[in-house]
Amino acid sequence: MLATVTVACAASGAAPPPVERLTLPPGFKVGVFAYPVPGARSLTLGSRGTVFVGTRDEGVVYAIRDEDHNGHAESIRTFASGLDRPNGVAFRDGALYVAEVSRILRFDAAESCLVGRGDARVVIDSLPRDRHHSWKFIAFGPDGRLYVPVGAPCNVCRREDERYASISSVDADGSKLAIVAHGVRNTVGFDWHPESRELWFTDNGRDMMGDDAPPDELNRASRSGLHFGYPFCHSGVPDPEFGAGRSCREFVPPVQALGPHVAALGMRFYTGAMFPAEYRNQIFIAEHGSWNRTRKIGYRLSLVRLDGERAISYEGFAKGWLEGEQAWGRPVDVLVLPDGSLLVSDDEAGAVYRISHEGTRAGP
Repeated sequence: MLATVTVACAASGAAPPPVERLTLPPGFKVGVFAYPVPGARSLTLGSRGTVFVGTRDEGVVYAIRDEDHNGHAESIRTFASGLDRPNGVAFRDGALYVAEVSRILRFDAAESCLVGRGDARVVIDSLPRDRHHSWKFIAFGPDGRLYVPVGAPCNVCRREDERYASISSVDADGSKLAIVAHGVRNTVGFDWHPESRELWFTDNGRDMMGDDAPPDELNRASRSGLHFGYPFCHSGVPDPEFGAGRSCREFVPPVQALGPHVAALGMRFYTGAMFPAEYRNQIFIAEHGSWNRTRKIGYRLSLVRLDGERAISYEGFAKGWLEGEQAWGRPVDVLVLPDGSLLVSDDEAGAVYRISHEGTRAGP
């Protein structure tokens, strides 16, 4: 099945966001990789170096190119537009996969023609159409299957359709759907451990239980079919409505409780060689920021350090998007580039940043 989409070029010329206000550990620096990229959210990398960027309400997918590899994109193009919340993007075998609310599209030979594209092939068109938590992060796993979450269609509720509040996987052609993880309220970011190949993911805790409960979560799925608590428990906190008669010990606890309502979204294991060795295989998380807390928190890039499968610290890494109670930026996703630098998308400022390091690097 084919789907027609619109393609055009993005506007340019606006003043870039004030990255000089951001603070990072010594030796690190941040610059603007691409601007403007209105509504920039999920990131994926093509085999020829194109960074594809999904959006949510803008309905656009961008294609960004840094042709001379100087850390700043010379080309920002609107790859496709007129889409329904195309948050998720994934690349495999020359094709770009784009997740809308209820379907997934595939653009074959995506980097051969970044402007003037024709039709996209529909891979899946039967996903739930609910608007609540409808935007999706997608990625291909080490098993070659495409992983697709479906968020809860509410703050907290139960539905008979077990696809809700779960992470599923499908073959690249959209067939053989299988649920991988249950009880996942809303994940907008996941990755696989570089050594164990196990799935790790962030999950957003429910709202309306106060400023400090429940925390968001970083989870590890050591095998398929595990249940992570929703709607009965939220990071060990029983739900006031659905938790009666259930024990939180029934469910898989998070590896790390994150800040309450920080809106933890994109996450990646750092697999590059540019940063110092102590960052290898550690987890960067984009915290989009709280929306209903008395005092705002999040609005930063955080770092979870691991010792094997155990989290040993959780700390801020890049901060400064939140100034007092005003935020000029909201991080969404992270992506490790082949040179070892780290991209960070920001849908509030409409930008993609590049974090690099000068000095001692990780070993091979």
